[in-house]
Amino acid sequence: MRYMKFGRTSLNISELGFGGIPIIRLNKDIAVKVIRRAYERGITFYDTANAYRDSEEKIGCAFEGMRGKVVIATKTLQRNAQGATKQLENSLRMLKTDYIDLYQLHQIAQEKDLTAVTDPEGALEAVVKAKDEGKVRFIGVTSHNLSMAVKLVKTGLFSSIQFPFNFIENAPKDELHTTARELGMGILAMKPFAGGVIDNADVTFKFLRQYPDVIPIPGFDSVDRVDEVVSFYERSNVVTEQDQQIMERYRSELGKVFCRRCEYCQPCPNGVMITMAMGYKILASRMSPAVSIDFGRVAMESVKLCDDCGTCVERCPYELPILEMLKANYDLYERHRSELK
Repeated sequence: MRYMKFGRTSLNISELGFGGIPIIRLNKDIAVKVIRRAYERGITFYDTANAYRDSEEKIGCAFEGMRGKVVIATKTLQRNAQGATKQLENSLRMLKTDYIDLYQLHQIAQEKDLTAVTDPEGALEAVVKAKDEGKVRFIGVTSHNLSMAVKLVKTGLFSSIQFPFNFIENAPKDELHTTARELGMGILAMKPFAGGVIDNADVTFKFLRQYPDVIPIPGFDSVDRVDEVVSFYERSNVVTEQDQQIMERYRSELGKVFCRRCEYCQPCPNGVMITMAMGYKILASRMSPAVSIDFGRVAMESVKLCDDCGTCVERCPYELPILEMLKANYDLYERHRSELK
């Protein structure tokens, strides 16, 4: 495992990180074993969020008594100072620590989000205060909207940017990553498996390892999965013509049915939570029906508000059949509900 300075911060991290979503479906003992196995194999960067159920608690348990040996990042979806402060204090408690290495404003995807967090009583004010108090070392931001991510990077307000990056969603390698590098920002690659739609780990990491300063944060749900992914970093990286053909096949097959979560379709005039509802099928492929329903309930119930106006379809830059996909996902959600009754 190789280690590097994270942008212009003082953080030194492993070239491969640990994403904190999949451990929410594991019981605490197994989750702790998976987390510690990742540490044993050289992973020192751990990313989670207040929104990820008990993920913070499990990471806190895994590293109790050895806090200084790892770098921990977490996030808040709150847009105001009061809410962000409350979530930050909860994260500190769950993680069993008195400081967070990288605290990120989560999913700043639209102009209204940026305006809200940068207002005088916005979330950024609270996080800057926490940084002054020593509770936060560095401040980062995440997004799923490429143009907004570029704008966020150019503000100079953040030490890092976290954005989806994989061989399907590869556009960030151009302006976003280039600008972030020029400004000395750390770069985190969420969704290395495109949210679960890529099932070829070998090709996934052959692509990602071409960009050594972009830190992938895949999720792990077993010790075997940790060992598999770390093994890719123990050998030289060669992307063959066959690998390129495999990538292109995925792109062509998923191009018209894969939601990039850019949120250009939002806001829905009827209040449908389109982006979250579009991701239910992928969520259900990674979680049990019970967890999927719990995670997706609010968004999926909002699908009933859809009146087929087509506004979202007109806005989608990828020309996705959003109405059909929403209906299919809602049917899946209803089937899960029926199975659990």
